[in-house]
Amino acid sequence: MQKIPWITIALGALLLISVSSKGGQKVESQQPEKSKPPVEVEQRGRILGIGGVFFKSANRDQMREWYSKHLGLADKGHGAMLPWREHADPQKEHVTVWTVFPASTDYFDPSPAPFMVNYIVDDMDALLDRLKQEGVKIDAKRMDESYGRFAWIYDLDGNKIELWQPMPKKP
Repeated sequence: MQKIPWITIALGALLLISVSSKGGQKVESQQPEKSKPPVEVEQRGRILGIGGVFFKSANRDQMREWYSKHLGLADKGHGAMLPWREHADPQKEHVTVWTVFPASTDYFDPSPAPFMVNYIVDDMDALLDRLKQEGVKIDAKRMDESYGRFAWIYDLDGNKIELWQPMPKKP
């Protein structure tokens, strides 16, 4: 059996997200009727939501079974897909990927953490420019795929954070 690199699986899961993010359920606002809508921020380079939650486990298969049985997060190898819509624009649907990586993965390196969060961003260049000005540690590596652009940054504890700017969907 040929071993598939985990980066391929993670990127494949994100491709699945971009291709299959149609339909979904109507999201009801939790705002009281008389409250004012949130002020729109025109700044580019914002986080729109969580694109993925990835973590390591020495018992990956058992961990997937546990999460599937007890929490309904069924990961058959490409991650559990959790759809959601933007509050400010409910027509825009996204999916958060939840998946377990084997403990031996180097995808999170050089971070010492056994997890990594992927954030969806609206403008990668604007965000990275702002973060650079603010002194945030930014990985020099970049990835441009047919389904989006990727970059990585590190928080104060050295946790690796993945940034993903999805490619616009074609009509």
